[in-house]
Amino acid sequence: MDTETQHTERDRSSRPSDSEQRSDPEGPEERSRSAFAGRITDWVPGGRITVALLVFLLFLLLVSTFVLQPFQIPSGSMERGLRIGDRVLVNKLAYRFDGRPRRGDVVVFDGTGSFGHGDYIKRVVGVGGDHVVCCDEEGRVRVNGQSVDESAFLYPGDRPSTVPFDVVVPEGTLFVLGDHRADSSDSRDHLGSPGGGMVPLDDVIGRADWIVWPFGRATHLDRPDAYARVPDAEADAQSAAGARSAPAGDADG
Repeated sequence: MDTETQHTERDRSSRPSDSEQRSDPEGPEERSRSAFAGRITDWVPGGRITVALLVFLLFLLLVSTFVLQPFQIPSGSMERGLRIGDRVLVNKLAYRFDGRPRRGDVVVFDGTGSFGHGDYIKRVVGVGGDHVVCCDEEGRVRVNGQSVDESAFLYPGDRPSTVPFDVVVPEGTLFVLGDHRADSSDSRDHLGSPGGGMVPLDDVIGRADWIVWPFGRATHLDRPDAYARVPDAEADAQSAAGARSAPAGDADG
């Protein structure tokens, strides 16, 4: 009898009550989580598709404003590497965290006040403190006493420059040139203008890192090795000081 009673109690307790069968614990939670989104999709014409499209457009706007910005090449000043109509992605974070443009970088900048209205794309040849001269005995650009072989990216048939120049780049600015020197309005053409043809760092929008269109030309824009051997401006100044002092030492000897 005791055994039968125990089985009866066990069976009775294992069956859910009517109230338990009617309860749906997940239902109210799901409705509360989706209530706000549901009200938005009901209010916006087009419902979920319109909301998803707006979120995507907002995401693209934030990326374009703070991270990456597409830029269309407007002229042939950067051929052979960049052709008219190419689309490049400009990395706007490249110089935001204590980084500065380096010699050889391709940068996009706002030319207002230095070059003219609009955005420009050029290659950095000199940074703050650099002594940039054209040309050496072989017709090459010389930076801080080091001649630079630019043949890997110059437009075929172009000379490094037909315009002689000898400048020291002020701190906080850049000296920039186009790769198609015969078809580029760059720092050489504005040496006598306000700012001396230099681009303020504050006007740099970012570094061009990728060609993304047309797809057949998609590639990463690498910094040329030609500038790797260029010494810093301080080293060039010390070398020049030593050269100036050498004749005096020889005369004394």
